Amino acid sequence: MRFSRTSKALGVAAIVALAMTGCGGGSGSNTNSSAAVDPNKVITAYSNEPQNPLLPANTNEVYGGRVVELLFEGLRTYDADGKPVNALAESIETTDSQNWTIKVKSGSKFTNGEAITAKTFVDSWNFAALSTNLQNNGFFFESIEGYADVSAVTETTGADGKKTSTPAPTAQTMSGLVAKDDSTITVKLAQPEADWSLRLGYSAFFPLPSEALKDSKKFGENPIGNGPYKMAKEGAWVHDQSISLVKNADYSGPRTAKNGGVTFKFYTDPGPAYTDLQADNLDITDVIPSNALKTYTTDFPDRNSTKPVATDSTLNIPPYNPNFQGEAGKLRRQALSYAINREEIAKVVFSGTRTPAKAFAPPVIDGFKADLKGSEVLNFDAAKAKDLWAQAEKIKPYDGSKPLLIASNTDGGNKEWIEAVANGFKNNLGIEAEIQPFAKFAEVLDLRKSQSLPGLTRAGWQGDYPSLYNFLGPVWATNASSNYEKYSNPEFDKLLKEGLAAKSTEEANAKFNQAQEVLFQDLPGLPLWDQARAIVWSNNVISAETGWNGGIRYFNIEAK
Repeated sequence: MRFSRTSKALGVAAIVALAMTGCGGGSGSNTNSSAAVDPNKVITAYSNEPQNPLLPANTNEVYGGRVVELLFEGLRTYDADGKPVNALAESIETTDSQNWTIKVKSGSKFTNGEAITAKTFVDSWNFAALSTNLQNNGFFFESIEGYADVSAVTETTGADGKKTSTPAPTAQTMSGLVAKDDSTITVKLAQPEADWSLRLGYSAFFPLPSEALKDSKKFGENPIGNGPYKMAKEGAWVHDQSISLVKNADYSGPRTAKNGGVTFKFYTDPGPAYTDLQADNLDITDVIPSNALKTYTTDFPDRNSTKPVATDSTLNIPPYNPNFQGEAGKLRRQALSYAINREEIAKVVFSGTRTPAKAFAPPVIDGFKADLKGSEVLNFDAAKAKDLWAQAEKIKPYDGSKPLLIASNTDGGNKEWIEAVANGFKNNLGIEAEIQPFAKFAEVLDLRKSQSLPGLTRAGWQGDYPSLYNFLGPVWATNASSNYEKYSNPEFDKLLKEGLAAKSTEEANAKFNQAQEVLFQDLPGLPLWDQARAIVWSNNVISAETGWNGGIRYFNIEAK
């Protein structure tokens, strides 16, 4: 999150308090703390193939994101507790929450020697927002005056009912974004937003060198950044195998690397990765197989850590699925939710490393409220589920000619809980359901993006910046960057906008919670559980930790 000197940003008190409260596991360092640190040791870490070329404004999934965040640095970053820390920003100021002045530190460069100036940021943000550049994260610039002109698209509906969007910008740059000189950026928002500066640590706002704007696809295969690491060499990204990063010796920001580099090894199953960790052939993972959730603290004594984080999980229901449209569809969505025994799955499958969801945002986020109107649908009630399903059948019969598929990547340890959810649907609703497995997370995202899901899909959100809005806007707002299923409700959008324009944290969160009540009416997705992120590491690692949103702080890993 990003605080200005004269405006009040959305708070992180809840994150700071809860993130520091572990729910099990080690303290974050092993017993061999006296071992000599090797600052040149290269860490090997669990991961999977990124969905897209590594461009900050086009990367909105976790596996590509963890690489981008190490290769680049923006105006600000976040510490382990979610507190904003200035990086390339000398200052960020406003007197009215609508007009902002940002001073960029002088002397910063990309690893190719190109200077980073105010113009660098302006050009990068305009590139991200321009609809013809097809950047997934362009939505994050929605608040800047002139965004609507550069992001404009036209939509057509084909004979098959699918909508196609075609870029149709009426301007090439946002009118509210200006580089006054080499070190000064002025930003005018379309409306006052007290928490706008919270976003500036997110990867969409990272700067890009000029060559990225000329050939972004080529650049994304071997990106040049300004962060604590850089690509190891030409061809460091071996697709479907690994990505290798090495320490950036010229980096002087707040995230100085304590190791020599990070090699992300791609796995399609967490089981072999866990075995590799036990044999010290892999150094760290944040994905633990379900069958090891009861034993990881004893398998890795003093080499594990678990704490509540700003990450949640949902089961999304595409609005284009005929079985879940109209009044019958609304009843079926409710029935599905009541048929899921979240508490039992959290206890049995996840061994307590998940807690049943109470809202569309996790408890560690400031403004979280557990008793929102409509949230009772998250309770397990088999009788209620059957009754709602029966009501739907009277309106429109369910097409059960094929099993209800739940699309998911298999590398994230999802198979077991999806099977438990599918059994709940069968036992409580009498419908057949099963996992639609994919080896890569990117394959699921591509299917969602093309609106080609035959059934449901598992989904989740790891906070980009510590704000309640971040768990709502980018995921459920009309045309938002990660709203792959194309949910849209004008009342929801209106409440989000009113929350962003609020003058206090309390007023903003009240509006955002009202927006969640709209989601509970529509149920475009079913909140499942919130996470306590568990990580384990090898004997090669001295200390490791996760940040406020569950991401491993790779630069802070000490090894021997």
